[in-house]
Amino acid sequence: MQKSKYYVISLGGSLIVPKNGIDWKFLKNFRELIIKEIKKNKKFIIVAGGGNTARDYQTAASKVTKLTDDDKDWIGIHSTRLNAHLIKTIFRKYAHSRINKNPRTKADIRKHFQKNEKIMVAAGWRPGWSTDYVATILAERLGAKTVINLSNIQYVYDKDPKKYKTAKKIKEITWPDFRKIVGNKWDPGLNAPFDPIASKHAEEQGLEVIIAEGKNTKNLEKYFNGEKFKGTVIKARG
Repeated sequence: MQKSKYYVISLGGSLIVPKNGIDWKFLKNFRELIIKEIKKNKKFIIVAGGGNTARDYQTAASKVTKLTDDDKDWIGIHSTRLNAHLIKTIFRKYAHSRINKNPRTKADIRKHFQKNEKIMVAAGWRPGWSTDYVATILAERLGAKTVINLSNIQYVYDKDPKKYKTAKKIKEITWPDFRKIVGNKWDPGLNAPFDPIASKHAEEQGLEVIIAEGKNTKNLEKYFNGEKFKGTVIKARG
C-alpha cells in the first residue's frame, strides 16, 4: 500500500468563527472535503487559529484594563484551543482523541496516528508562538514539506489592498521577498498572511507554504488534485 502523505493545514480562526458567529456551513464543506481526501490515503494535521474569537476577547479586556502582550497571547492561545475542540468534535470518527498543545514535546507525535486515526488536531502552545509557527514545527517533525495556510484572503499582495488601490496580487514568491513584506516581529494581534516568526522557520526548514482562501473548498480540492488553483505559493527556493 502507498505510504500515507501528511498535509499540514493552518486553519484561520476567522474561517471557523467569522464576525457573525460560527460558520457551520463552511465547517460542513471543509469536513466533507477532508474526509474525501482521507479516503485517498492522506493524513492531516489541522492547526486551529483563534481569529475573531481571540480579537473579541482581547478587545473586551482592553476596554476594562491595560493588557500586556502576555495577556493578549494567552487569550489568543485559549481561543485556538476552543476552536480546536470544535474541529476535533466534527472529525471525532477520524481524529486522535487528544489535541496537540505542545509541538515541541519529546513524545513521538506520530502516536496521534497509531490507531488508524487520520487527523491530528492542534492548537496554540505558549506566548510568542502563533498557530502558523506551530504548523511549521509540526511539519518539520512529521517530515511534511508543505504547509497550507487557509484564511479569508485569496492571494498575498505586495501591499495592503485595503489601503492601496495599486496593490498587486502575488502568485509565486520566494521566502526572502515574502519576509520583506511581513517583517520580522511577532505581535499577538498581528493580522499578516503568514506570521513573521513562522516565515523565518519555514525558510530555514525549506518548507513551501500555500496561502489560499479557505472558504473556497473547491479551490482547495483542486490543489489536492494537482490542478491549477487560486492562491500564493511561497517557494522554498527561488
